[in-house]
Amino acid sequence: MNNELGQNWILLRGLARESAHWGDFVPLLQATFPEAQITTLDLPGTGCFYRGKSPSTIQAITETVRGQAFERGLLQQPVTLLALSLGGMVAWEWLQKYPEDSCGAALMSSSFAGLNPFYERLRWQVYAKFFALVMERDLYKRELAIVQLVNNRRESDAQIAKDWEHIQKERPVSLKNVFNQMLAAASYSPSLVKPKQPILLMNAKGDRLVAPSCSETIQKKWGLDLLTHPWAGHDLTVDDGAWVAMQLKKWVEQT
Repeated sequence: MNNELGQNWILLRGLARESAHWGDFVPLLQATFPEAQITTLDLPGTGCFYRGKSPSTIQAITETVRGQAFERGLLQQPVTLLALSLGGMVAWEWLQKYPEDSCGAALMSSSFAGLNPFYERLRWQVYAKFFALVMERDLYKRELAIVQLVNNRRESDAQIAKDWEHIQKERPVSLKNVFNQMLAAASYSPSLVKPKQPILLMNAKGDRLVAPSCSETIQKKWGLDLLTHPWAGHDLTVDDGAWVAMQLKKWVEQT
């Protein structure tokens, strides 16, 4: 067992999302790992950095996020990265470039250029809907459309959309930063060297944004562990945070 794994978590969100979008999952993770330190970091151009500019490469985004972690004293003990979608690309780059910083990572619903075609990394079936919601001016309508695209549980749609609308009003992500992050994600092709740290992949059969095959390709390429949720959508922690927390606990205990 790796005694450092799961003791110092850093959580990274995906495209145009910020720390507040983790919602109820952070206290759920804290309850699962009561002794752990859990920190959420915002990508440049989002959250507390919404007034700034997002770089258009994963490499540059990673440098900024790592600098943030360093300044906050989060790297004094090895971190365990938990990252969703675009955040997973940042986590992978971080693992490769600064292996001494972390003792492992769990990547959810992620994908890499060069491994899967673009129409799987952003499923071709949602192109029209995706670009329409990016341009939608009505914040509630936009956030509701995002909720209905990335989640598969419908009973909480209205409340989640209200919460996300509030986040966007408080810390709006600019269209320029959205496109910079999209460019970074679309072009990220990682080094072929397998990171030395243990990595857990998680995806969901019901992901309508990124094809589940993207995680399967990463699994096969580097011989990693992959867990697949039977019905959840792209945002696993919103659809079934309890399942994610339980899988992370098992992974930490068994690694």
